[in-house]
Amino acid sequence: MIYIPDALIDQLLLDDIQYGDLTSRTLGLDHQQGSMTFTSKLGGCISGLAIAQRMLSKLGITSECHCRDGDIVEPQSCVISASGSVEALHQGWKAVQNVLEWCGGVSHYTYQMVTLLKKYQPNGQLACTRKTIPNTKPLALTAILAGGGIIHRAGSAETVLLFTNHRNCLADPHDWQAHIHTLRTAAPEKQIIVEADDYDQALLAIDAKADIVQLDKLPAEQIQQLQRKVVDTQSHSRLSIAGGVNLQTIERFAQTGVPLLVTSAPYYANPRDIKVQIFKS
Repeated sequence: MIYIPDALIDQLLLDDIQYGDLTSRTLGLDHQQGSMTFTSKLGGCISGLAIAQRMLSKLGITSECHCRDGDIVEPQSCVISASGSVEALHQGWKAVQNVLEWCGGVSHYTYQMVTLLKKYQPNGQLACTRKTIPNTKPLALTAILAGGGIIHRAGSAETVLLFTNHRNCLADPHDWQAHIHTLRTAAPEKQIIVEADDYDQALLAIDAKADIVQLDKLPAEQIQQLQRKVVDTQSHSRLSIAGGVNLQTIERFAQTGVPLLVTSAPYYANPRDIKVQIFKS
């Protein structure tokens, strides 16, 4: 479970309703009771439900979830029903709808990618990066977990990952053996992950016994060659694939034999339509 602080719940609401709903107030609906439903028009892998309930609760609205994050629902499924004052329902409407639609887009896209990956790699993992849309990380990580993905690294302090930009700042950028030895000595509890920008760099990283060699934007044919080398030589290193991994390309990458794929693509998925209806009691 991703911890969502109350401050974020408040901010999600304040972005839209800090001063109330003028239309409801002008119509004199502030004391009338009503009900509200959130329906997934397209169905699919849903998420953001627990966050949505907390948002509604902040407004004094009673709600019931009819499914859980990560469930695969049929089109036109009611995912949340709620009741409260009509003014509060209108205040919660758009803010909650936005969360459910955006999270649902991310989780469903992740689910689709994971399904294709596991078609070829039953034990494969889709790892989603820290490159989320600014200010969406808690929602994004909640959604990718619901979709069956894993977190690649939520922040730069979490894992050791040697990039070219790190090596460019060292005395000898091409001394992979020295870099990996330094990292392994200084961070003995961590796996040493290094990114290779081309085939030759990948060979150097494998020979230097990096724990994981992250292949950035390499062609599928070269990835297959490297995977064969790792398997045939019983190398200490494992491979992961990053760069250009999305719903259109994942099937090709999944067939390379590399079980760990790294992506940011789900964060930019189209939102999944949620229909909201409000009625007076």
